[in-house]
Amino acid sequence: MLRTTFLMALMTIILVYMGDYFGGAGGMTFMLAFSLISNFVMYWNSDKIVIAQYRATKVDASTEPVLYGIVQKLAQKGNLPMPKVYIVNSAVPNAFATGRNPEHAAVCVTTGIMNILTPAEIEGVLGHELSHVKHGDILIGSVAAAMAGVISLVARFGLFFGGGRRDDRNSNPLVGLLVLLLAPLAAMVIQLAISRSREYMADHSGGALCGNPDALADALEKLDGINRQRTLPGATQATAHMFIVSPFSAHDAKAMFSTHPSTEDRVKRLRQEAQDMRNGEVVNFA
Repeated sequence: MLRTTFLMALMTIILVYMGDYFGGAGGMTFMLAFSLISNFVMYWNSDKIVIAQYRATKVDASTEPVLYGIVQKLAQKGNLPMPKVYIVNSAVPNAFATGRNPEHAAVCVTTGIMNILTPAEIEGVLGHELSHVKHGDILIGSVAAAMAGVISLVARFGLFFGGGRRDDRNSNPLVGLLVLLLAPLAAMVIQLAISRSREYMADHSGGALCGNPDALADALEKLDGINRQRTLPGATQATAHMFIVSPFSAHDAKAMFSTHPSTEDRVKRLRQEAQDMRNGEVVNFA
């Protein structure tokens, strides 16, 4: 909650300064009101914004019994409320979780992940995503993604209309350039806010939840191999941190600032976790 509040305050400050640059006192007032409304909307609807962005379709036990059944089993095992389940129609395999809390969570997979992974591997992936739900990562991830989207939209609006107050002879063109570059900067802020250590934690507890860390490791290797070759359609830097593996191919310039630890390192840790479980060590979903 503290990190989420910080990001919302940061967005408010950025938008107010943008309002000042583009419209003076009137622009500041407008952007302050706009940012307060945006913060309210993002807190309550950030999950819906991300789901809509990827055109995900909600499914249930009658439409996707295998997928829904896996999520239901894992949620019960992890003592979590049953999240909503969505599918994105894309051959590129990936998955993410979103929502403001466990009671309003959603997990989403692409059709590609259903086609290339075994049921045990899918269970490992969904265990990872439910771990994000358990640890509260989904709120900051969803809000951060929506925040970057708003700043990007305003920055593009300023670029389209030329930027800067026409009546300000002292306006600095360098300031205008910085304002118009806020969208990628916002994405970098998100990468800092979403620590890579959270991915390691989600892998560890996700492996414990599914009871088979090797299956999650196998899934990560498959996902990484395909996603290195193909970028997920519609993927943005603002939402990249939400996916279980980077949605950008190795040939995509956006992949330069990865939000994820190396898959090799993640797999190594999961293999060790699996070995510890075989040696009788207890690994809890916590």
